[in-house]
Amino acid sequence: MNCTCEENREKYFAPLKEILKQYEGTQKDLIPVLQNSQEEYGYLPAEVLAEIAAGLNLPFSRVYGVVTFYSQFHLEPRGENIIRICMGTACHVRGGTKILEKFKKELDIEANETTEDLKFTMESVACIGACGLAPVIMVNDNTHGRLVPDDVPEIITQYA
Repeated sequence: MNCTCEENREKYFAPLKEILKQYEGTQKDLIPVLQNSQEEYGYLPAEVLAEIAAGLNLPFSRVYGVVTFYSQFHLEPRGENIIRICMGTACHVRGGTKILEKFKKELDIEANETTEDLKFTMESVACIGACGLAPVIMVNDNTHGRLVPDDVPEIITQYA
């Protein structure tokens, strides 16, 4: 049996409709609706933002403005593993830039990009808050500290 475009659309937006049902449908619900939607879809594609705007009776520009203001929201697909490389003062002084460069080379992406296979997203962050471990990175919720560039391939292998 072939599905029509409308059937696919309904199936795609079914989780979003359930999310919107949990709220009163007002502007004050925007942030939690965005958070729950991103959790469901992995990121916030334009068509999801348009449905959220319609569901909350808000202009698309308002929804888009909130999404682009807060760094917790993402408009592009993200990797299964998020690598956060600290560029704070302690990490910078102790070689954080070399760690970043090694990850860029090994993954063949720039900071704030995602690998084509969606395995890794790499972010350069201002501070992780583990200065005593500098240079330090986090992969998902795991902290790796006192790194040297030669540690990078092994870290990637752990999460590949």
